[in-house]
Amino acid sequence: MGANSSSISELPENEYLQKLSGSEPISENDPFWNQLLSFSFTTPTNSADLKLLEEATISVCKSLVEKNPRTGNLGSLIKVFLSRTKELKISAECQNHLFIWQAHNALFIICCLLKVFISRMSEEELQLHFTYEEKAGPSSYGAECEDLIEELLCCLIQLIVEIPLLDITYSISLEAVTTLIVFLSCQLFHKEILRESIIHRYLMHGRCLPYTSRLVKTLLYNFIRQERSPPPGAHVFQQQTDGGGLLYGIASGVATGLWTVFTLGGVGSKASAQLEQCSPLASQSLLLLLVLANLTDAPDTPNPYRQAIMSFKNTQDNTAFSSSNPHAFQINFNSLYTALCEQQKSDQATLLLYMLLHQNSNVRTYVLARTDIENLVLPILEILYHVEERNSHHVYMALIILLILTEDDGFNRSIHEVVLKNITWYAERVLTEISLGSLLILVVIRTIQYNMTRTRDKYLHTNCLAALANMSAQFRSLHQYAAQRIISYTCRHLRRYVYVLDKLYFPHSHCSTLQHCFSTLSDNGEELLSLTCSHILRSYASSLFSLLSKKHNKVLEQATQSLRGSLGSNDSPLPDYAQDLNVIEEVIRMMLEIINSCLTNSLHHNPNLVYALLYKRDLFEQFRTHPSFQDIMQNIDLVISFFSSRLEQAGAELSVERVLEIIKQGAVALPKDRLRKFPELKFKYVEEEQPEEFFIPYVWSLVYSSAVALYWNPRDIQLFTMDSG
Repeated sequence: MGANSSSISELPENEYLQKLSGSEPISENDPFWNQLLSFSFTTPTNSADLKLLEEATISVCKSLVEKNPRTGNLGSLIKVFLSRTKELKISAECQNHLFIWQAHNALFIICCLLKVFISRMSEEELQLHFTYEEKAGPSSYGAECEDLIEELLCCLIQLIVEIPLLDITYSISLEAVTTLIVFLSCQLFHKEILRESIIHRYLMHGRCLPYTSRLVKTLLYNFIRQERSPPPGAHVFQQQTDGGGLLYGIASGVATGLWTVFTLGGVGSKASAQLEQCSPLASQSLLLLLVLANLTDAPDTPNPYRQAIMSFKNTQDNTAFSSSNPHAFQINFNSLYTALCEQQKSDQATLLLYMLLHQNSNVRTYVLARTDIENLVLPILEILYHVEERNSHHVYMALIILLILTEDDGFNRSIHEVVLKNITWYAERVLTEISLGSLLILVVIRTIQYNMTRTRDKYLHTNCLAALANMSAQFRSLHQYAAQRIISYTCRHLRRYVYVLDKLYFPHSHCSTLQHCFSTLSDNGEELLSLTCSHILRSYASSLFSLLSKKHNKVLEQATQSLRGSLGSNDSPLPDYAQDLNVIEEVIRMMLEIINSCLTNSLHHNPNLVYALLYKRDLFEQFRTHPSFQDIMQNIDLVISFFSSRLEQAGAELSVERVLEIIKQGAVALPKDRLRKFPELKFKYVEEEQPEEFFIPYVWSLVYSSAVALYWNPRDIQLFTMDSG
């Protein structure tokens, strides 16, 4: 990049960059700027080239940091850019390629320099570099520029919201979004969450504040439209075919020595090919939106960008805006919904969906009223299904979205009315036809099971169970496999619970037959116990529960102390099975409540669940005397007894179809007043205190890993570790 440069590694030796970072002040009117800004390139996209560019930029920046206090050349470069953006809108309308091209190049250089400055100095030092004046003569930009940082930030926002998106303006629009992200990137280099920031203050007050709603709206529309990057050369001058130089007959004498074209990554490279398949502007806009929405509130004012996201309305909503929120605006909800459905494979889109459902009641109401809710729910379920391949934060967001949706009874009813065909990504069982509700149950139970056996994250399984509990009263026509999984998953934990109790009380002499029973359980929770083992388990469980019922907590405490004694030290950690006991008990309790809620509210709609329950009745009957489950077992025990009696009356060797027919008839005959009423199972998602401690590192980890054409040295990152998420 330079008069004779052909690779990034030669950038530090480039004569124009050496002059920019040298000891000689350069006036804003100097022809040098036309020479400096007359280059063309393919934006770097792969990490190797980006790292190379970063290293080259650091070399230039070191010299500029040292010389800028005397030359003010950084300020001069920014003023040159600001002066050229004044006519940018007219240039776009008039297809003035040269003007836009040079403005883009100026911004690209500013962005590269800023990124290094911000990673290596405090905000106060950065602010100081913006105040150094060039010493080469009067400023052509004018004395009205009192604060160069605010002027530049405001200019970038105006560029994003006011310049029409055309092939020739795509790159400068993308660069403006990128530069705003870079301005905010100081957070990356602090372990603690920034609650006081100079850049935040500029964006939340003063000249930038009136653009809040327009900026949020534009970034949302960039995400919605998913405009692809124009083909190479559409936004710059075409290079001559007979040489590497770019030569233009510009009357004003734009350049006497022009930079040659240099290519980062190359048109045929893998990174470039991938970039052509997506929208860099949409991706970058979404990242900026997430960063802005998660800025901490200022001491004297709430975050205006979050306020805008919380309050925008549908274009078809004619109600008046609230005077209490000056940042409200309207956007096409149908287009937004479509984009959210199509983009859920990315963490960023899932996080945006979470924010909108949690914070914007207008969006939540609209989504819940959609008759094609499966278009949104299916991608979320697929994220959870492939939990092994996703980072934990993405899984959390998907799960919380489901929890928020299941807070609505209308949603819980409607998902059982949506029939799906051939769910190809679900591998455990061929599902040729299943309701969305039954599929949701299958995926959530699979997620709980994965968590209990692998990650052991209490937060995750609690939210999974909460979503199932919210749905339970509205279960309708459960698929036989979904009903089977509800019961078999509960049974798996019932058996596990007895096994753990056995090891707690008798760590050296527990029942070998019982241990064998558990070693034969398959991963998907299917029952493989023989009838003999089942009888042994029933007898053994009965004696354990009899012991427990005397003084439940005291007995467990004594067993724990006994186990610690056998390990030889009070400081010895308990084995996993002992630590799991309370978790297993919580899961069993919740699963029993979910089954009970379904039986109490919609038994006649779910013959498959009753069938699965009767099939495993031996195991459930063992727990009727357990002190922690006695109350909830009453209804389950009553249902088991009632239907078992009717099946015995019908005779032996009944077909599955005949059993289901008897269950359906019995469901009508069962006196509902005999079932004990319990409080309705309803769980509501509430953000934990100081959510920024979770969301800000998460958002910046997404910026670090996903931002287009941005590279930071991982050794400089303080906010999160490289494996976070």
